[in-house]
Amino acid sequence: MGKKRSVNKSGGSDVHGTSRALGRVPKRKLASGKLNVLATFNNTMLTLCDDKGNTVMAASSGALGFKGARKSTPFAAAKVGEIIGEKAQQMGMKDAEVIIRGVGAGRESALRAFAGKGISVTRITDRTPVPFNGPRPPKARRV
Repeated sequence: MGKKRSVNKSGGSDVHGTSRALGRVPKRKLASGKLNVLATFNNTMLTLCDDKGNTVMAASSGALGFKGARKSTPFAAAKVGEIIGEKAQQMGMKDAEVIIRGVGAGRESALRAFAGKGISVTRITDRTPVPFNGPRPPKARRV
């Protein structure tokens, strides 16, 4: 089984909605911003914000058309990183801070794909939530 491809009316083939996601041109211009990466076990979501923290654009592997177990793969996360990187380039972004949350498989590949589009990453922060005490332990075993 190969990749699912849908043929556009223009004649080109589109893998997982990437050309549709790149079709809308952003109106705002940004020189720098923040990229929030949320990598869960089921999905990878990227949110691009300005310096104040206002959301400019967002994308996820589910929104690109990946379904089921393929949503959480590093390949899907890389595709999302490429989409956000292309949009950020169109907006004129030069540098970005990256904030990573979660322990999913797409943490590193999303960041690599975003940085591969020519945007310099000034700082990488890992803000994965860690519980202080964790879940309640199981009750004592009676024999």
